[in-house]
Amino acid sequence: MMISASFVGKRLHRLCTCLSFKLECLGRSIWFLVSSFYSLVVLRVNPFWIQLCYFPCLSFQGFLVLKALKPRTYSFRPRNLDLFFTSVSAATVSSMSTVEMEVFSNNQLLILTLLMFVGGEVFTSMVELHLRRSKLEKPWIAENKIDSVTSINGSAPLSPGKPFGQVELRVVTVPSTDKYSKLETEQVHRQIEGQTESLSTSESLKYRSIKFLGFVVMGYLVVVHVVGVALVSAYVALVSSARDVLKQKGLKLFTFSLFTTVSTFASCGFVPTNENMIVFSSNSGLLLIIIPQVLLGNTLFPSCLRFSIWTLGKFFNKAESNYLLMNAREIGFLYLLPSLHSTLLVPTVLGFILIQFTLLCSMDWNSEGLNGLNSYQKIIGALFQSVNSRHTGETIVDISILSPAILVLFVVMMYLPPYTSFLPIEDYEQSSPTCSGRRRRKRGKIVENLIFSQLSYLVIFIILICITERKNMKDDPLNFTVLNIVIEVISAYGNVGFTAGYSCERLMKPDSSCQSKWFGFSGKWSDEGKIILILAMFFGRLKKFNMDGGRAWKLL
Repeated sequence: MMISASFVGKRLHRLCTCLSFKLECLGRSIWFLVSSFYSLVVLRVNPFWIQLCYFPCLSFQGFLVLKALKPRTYSFRPRNLDLFFTSVSAATVSSMSTVEMEVFSNNQLLILTLLMFVGGEVFTSMVELHLRRSKLEKPWIAENKIDSVTSINGSAPLSPGKPFGQVELRVVTVPSTDKYSKLETEQVHRQIEGQTESLSTSESLKYRSIKFLGFVVMGYLVVVHVVGVALVSAYVALVSSARDVLKQKGLKLFTFSLFTTVSTFASCGFVPTNENMIVFSSNSGLLLIIIPQVLLGNTLFPSCLRFSIWTLGKFFNKAESNYLLMNAREIGFLYLLPSLHSTLLVPTVLGFILIQFTLLCSMDWNSEGLNGLNSYQKIIGALFQSVNSRHTGETIVDISILSPAILVLFVVMMYLPPYTSFLPIEDYEQSSPTCSGRRRRKRGKIVENLIFSQLSYLVIFIILICITERKNMKDDPLNFTVLNIVIEVISAYGNVGFTAGYSCERLMKPDSSCQSKWFGFSGKWSDEGKIILILAMFFGRLKKFNMDGGRAWKLL
């Protein structure tokens, strides 16, 4: 029995060893395949195609989870199309709604919070930085690659703008005389060693600078969210009127604070109440807490990012900080703007806010939407509304009752890209060889010449929706006006979230079965119209890749 047990034990040991070895080989093979796929596909594919796959996949996964979770009310369950519409709206930070927000349970609100967070501009830019850093080879690998060319008897100064790892060499003719041959060869070797050392140092600094930039963006993201959640939670906990609103609507304090902060910073505009921020219109302190989050996460993000890099450079990583500040264009990060551009962005943003604030106060000071508020609350409310008109979409009034001039101004603000600024530096822009070369290469592509401008896509979407909703426009002309459709489409394309809503009081023929709901105007559209608006939200989320679209068209 002893021999048999020992024999069995040895066989089991060998079997376990063999299985362990095979599992280890399998794990290495899987890891090799994943890393190869990551290197060959993810790192080599254009960022446009990555995000084109990312947002639909994220929206579909969000839809599946929302569908699996139970809503708050058992009497009403949103349709699949409406759930998918909401998931797309959260992932693309558009905040367009076809169902009331209070339908969703606490778990569903947390899922929407996650979708808004990972779909936000700052988060996706952080992931983009990680991918860009992965494309750069590590300094010690670079040194080994560069050292492999030092045996060639020739060198030339590196050309600016050359891709990493490519070194131009010129042939140097060494005199045949033995007296000078050895001396000339040593000089050539010294030149190559000096240039390769300089290249290695430069690329190492670039690699470390992009890594440092990634940590700055991550820290920026974390700090703003932590501070925002803390401030909103403290305000709601201390102010009874705000606390009573959550109690009446059955919302948890932490869920509301987290949801609102993430939505505001991501420029989404969703609020877990049916009325958005209308129920908090008299809570000026809460509005003042939210206003900086709107600016920090959207229009002023590039300026604040550059200021953060400059501040951190005073205490940490001075070399990396200086490199980022002096070589913003070479880094190629959309949100790291040059010094003059980021500086002029601030007065441009504040100027747009001032124009809207002045016009809103002068034309709608006594409007129905601001009734019941004192002068201070009206000023803060008008400021809040003006700040949110550019890509965030939170509102304290029903915008359908505002003056037509204000609505047209809001349409213009929603259409403008978030980092629009007054830049009287066209010559400086054109003097950049990298930028001009890139534009020349783009103009040479047939596909680039066929791409329409953003305004063209908006017109196409508006026409398509007018076609799908032509019956509603005929039967219900006061709700289904062209202006309301334009507001909805541009709001979706600009990822803003403003909506004119739908009112049963505007029906030409009174209908007792009609119920006014607190959701967007698109909630009353046909399924075809909603699908077109979903496409508009996706197009809007990717519009940064089409900033030069339509340049082939010459309007003379």
